[in-house]
Amino acid sequence: MKKFFAMLLTLAMVLSLAACGGKEETPAEKPAETPSEAPAETPAPADPQVTLKVGVSTNETDPRTVAAQGFKEEVESKTNGSVTVEIYTSGQLGGDAQLIEALSLDSGTVDVIITDASNFATYEPTMGVSALPFQFKDFEMAWAFMDGEIEAAAEEKLIEQNMRVLAHYDNGFRCVTTGSKQISSPSDMAGMLIRTPENPVIMATMQAMGANPQPLAFSELYQALNQGTYDAQENPVPVIWNNNLYEVQGHLSVTNHIYSGMCFTIAESTWQKMSDSQREIVDAAAKASAEVNRAMNKQQTEDLLTNLKDAGMVITEPDLAPFQEATAAVAESYRNVYGSMLDDLNAWLAAYNG
Repeated sequence: MKKFFAMLLTLAMVLSLAACGGKEETPAEKPAETPSEAPAETPAPADPQVTLKVGVSTNETDPRTVAAQGFKEEVESKTNGSVTVEIYTSGQLGGDAQLIEALSLDSGTVDVIITDASNFATYEPTMGVSALPFQFKDFEMAWAFMDGEIEAAAEEKLIEQNMRVLAHYDNGFRCVTTGSKQISSPSDMAGMLIRTPENPVIMATMQAMGANPQPLAFSELYQALNQGTYDAQENPVPVIWNNNLYEVQGHLSVTNHIYSGMCFTIAESTWQKMSDSQREIVDAAAKASAEVNRAMNKQQTEDLLTNLKDAGMVITEPDLAPFQEATAAVAESYRNVYGSMLDDLNAWLAAYNG
């Protein structure tokens, strides 16, 4: 009997231990761990809303304005409207000199201007290098220079004055018009009161030809010529036609004395307000619109002489050698301004003409 109770006691202890300890959990049987929640992604900041006010001195039919309209459409489309473009023509925001000053002062009245590269020379003297007389034999040569390193070095200096050049438009080769006098040689320009932009290189070139240059805002030019305040003016053929200057000038002399390359320039302060993606779109649109402008301007230069003749202008195509000789010293007279840049220019011209 004692042995029987001993066996029962032993069995009870075994069962008790089994009930209390249980079997060990295998990894598969452990309760699933709750994964830690991944941190929520921070949404990318939305592009800022930016309005670009574009100011030009010429009217709606001028190639720079037509190309700027294409810039507007591309920018607004590709930024989904986060960047809007307003174009102000005919000097509504000021003449070329006033537009440049507005960018330099960061006045907020204008964000983008399209004006002659050499007009910036009053702020950065080396910007006049593209406008030295009789440098380029054709459009392609002029475009190669404008898109090259020498011009870029001059433009880089504008950034500290709140001006960033994005692209190069074209304004053509400048020619002389008069009310009643035919210009066949520099001697015909002696003492002539001629309107020029506020541009030291163009003014120096006119003085070398014997003329008396006086700056005037382009928006005031038509009326001044109509009133006889000036004897003459000088501008490329497309500008003369598109702005109806043939109505108040009877003679055109195809002197092609200066190439007028134009800078599509944005205020640096405005540039910095935009996101990286907006800047990329604006930059690409500016360059694309410049190609449209160049093609249009070249075609108009070739075609519009006939239109001007049909409109009553007397067209003179003089021997340019005397004009080149009269202005040969202009470039060297800027040696103290351009320094080694003038040597770089001469080397570039020699290499291109090879």
